[in-house]
Amino acid sequence: MPPALLSPHSPAGVDARRDAAYAVARTVRDPELPVLTLEDLGVLRDVTIDADGGVSVAITPTYSGCPAMATMRDDLERALREEGFDRVTVRVVLSPPWSTDWITPAGRAALAAYGISPPGPAPRRAAGPVPLTLGPVHRVARCPTCGSTRTSLTSEFGATPCKALYRCERCLEPFEHVKEI
Repeated sequence: MPPALLSPHSPAGVDARRDAAYAVARTVRDPELPVLTLEDLGVLRDVTIDADGGVSVAITPTYSGCPAMATMRDDLERALREEGFDRVTVRVVLSPPWSTDWITPAGRAALAAYGISPPGPAPRRAAGPVPLTLGPVHRVARCPTCGSTRTSLTSEFGATPCKALYRCERCLEPFEHVKEI
């Protein structure tokens, strides 16, 4: 039976509605890194259909206090409503916390093509609080222009708090690097 003819309350109807809502949500772009969808960034966690037929979307911020969360919520609500989903709830899920490891391979490739160095593997930590370290940051930032890892940190803070500024010592180009979290 085509999805349009399925009862929205039957299991198959709920699955079709969820799949359609997810197909819309996965196209919403990150407001700070518009080359990435929220799915590619790893922020889009889940899309479900509530008992009343409304759509519930779960997202996880890249860090506490991320100023883009309100825009992400608004963009998700707008996109879903434009596609006929009239009851939309976007909820924030904080556990487990987001990690740069959640950025998809397609997202990493899009960042590099856009001129932003994608993050390497996130540091592994034992369960519990994140330790505060005040020493110098040591990370490998690959130049998105020439591919060299001979790079130097210019500033720990870039256009957004989740990016650092680097300069390639080979081709001399400046670039941003997404910090490993």
